[in-house]
Amino acid sequence: MRYRTRVTAPAALLGTVAALSVAAPAHADPETGTPGPETLGDPVFPGLGNDGYRVFAYHLDLAYDATTRLVDATATLTLTTTQELSRLSLDALGLDVHEVLLDGVPAAREQAGEKLRITPAVPLAARTTATVTVTYTADPRAVLAHTAWVPTPDGFAICPQPNTAHTVFPCNDHPSDKADFTFRITVPAGLKGVASGHLVSTEDLGDGRTAYCYRSREPIATEIVQITVGDYVIKDRQGPHGLPLRDVVPTARATALEPALALTPNLVSWIEQRLGAFPFETYGLLPCNNDASNAFDFTGLETQTLTLYKPNFLLQAEKSIGSHMMHELVHSYFGNSVSPATWSDLWLNEGHADFYGLLYRYERGWADSLGLTTMEARMKDTYARGDQWRKSSGPVAAPNEANLFDSQRYLGGVLVLYALRQQVGESVFSAIESTFLERFRNASASTGDYIAVASEVSGTDQSGFLRDWLYGTKTPRMPGHPDWTVTPVSSALRQPQNRTDGHWHDNSATL
Repeated sequence: MRYRTRVTAPAALLGTVAALSVAAPAHADPETGTPGPETLGDPVFPGLGNDGYRVFAYHLDLAYDATTRLVDATATLTLTTTQELSRLSLDALGLDVHEVLLDGVPAAREQAGEKLRITPAVPLAARTTATVTVTYTADPRAVLAHTAWVPTPDGFAICPQPNTAHTVFPCNDHPSDKADFTFRITVPAGLKGVASGHLVSTEDLGDGRTAYCYRSREPIATEIVQITVGDYVIKDRQGPHGLPLRDVVPTARATALEPALALTPNLVSWIEQRLGAFPFETYGLLPCNNDASNAFDFTGLETQTLTLYKPNFLLQAEKSIGSHMMHELVHSYFGNSVSPATWSDLWLNEGHADFYGLLYRYERGWADSLGLTTMEARMKDTYARGDQWRKSSGPVAAPNEANLFDSQRYLGGVLVLYALRQQVGESVFSAIESTFLERFRNASASTGDYIAVASEVSGTDQSGFLRDWLYGTKTPRMPGHPDWTVTPVSSALRQPQNRTDGHWHDNSATL
């Protein structure tokens, strides 16, 4: 496998994968083959993803009809088998599939729950490359159990995190299987199509339609793909070291949003001083043309190279939005460049994003939502809540689907990073961060990977220390602060920002 899909799974997941391997041995019967397992054994979303292959590349060709408001699409996946397969499956929900081709030959298909099962005429041999082409129609306004589509008056955007990319295109919908992406988006006159990556070409089709083609320089996890259609103006500006910045802005709101958009170059400069060069070919904001409360249930989402926002949030003063803009920018490093190996590793994304977002806030002299003005004061307050959060939301690195996006993954993650910095010192902590980002760039990494890097770089085994912080049911003592105390757990106390009805990023302390 290519390095970018490297995953070091936690012990619990390895056990799941091992069990699947028993049920589906790699050495399949040469006459019948073996169906690929319809799961990657994620501890939070156990039904997500598919095994028996890894995707190398996606090409998504989408055409938006402004009259019907439907999307006609073809998804072409280039994959490599890891075992002989008599059948393989893709994650897919709400897609009206018309045809499936396997290496250009029609293949039998079956929709089973959220899986699209594909049966080739002849089993696929192990360690071979194959191309799967799925032609389908999607309705961005369809009512589904869950969906990534965000309809707008003039088109749509998408918010696939954590488990809904497969409502937009059939895929192996798990962050451990990152792939190259190219996009072709055909739209009628007056609209633009934009996607993650950089613009490769624009083609006038001669019938009032235009096709926009984009390509990602770096691999993308399915949960952070962005595709959008609308009446947009593209605003280009230059970031540090000549980094191209592009914002995709609703035309009618471009002037009002400019003060927020103009903040990005300085934000990038600040984070580059701490985490190194920006890891992608471009960055920018997409204020989606929909402020409805039910459009999506968060303020911003770090889709790769293009962060999705609700426009009204960005109309506020800098001190009200700058910290959260930093939070989303940090995800380009933690979450996008280095993706979580499983969804139990989400704290690596959100803890780091809040950690640097809060550092930026306090450096700028902006009080947080509690009226606090230093990281130490905020961490002391968070420390006091530690046991209660461990009871109501589980340990930091042991979420379930219902509490995945609780504050424990955000501020709880910050507290772990603060404790590690207290333990090893600021310079060693910075070296741990840079080593981790470099080692797993364009790959996926687990909590175990982070612990291993911390031990290696610090020269001291940090596994016991970090595992107590990440998996313990009691909050450990804080290095350097023997006077800090934890509030006793009370059944009357509730985590004020805790919701259990889906993913809600507004538990971020940077808001």
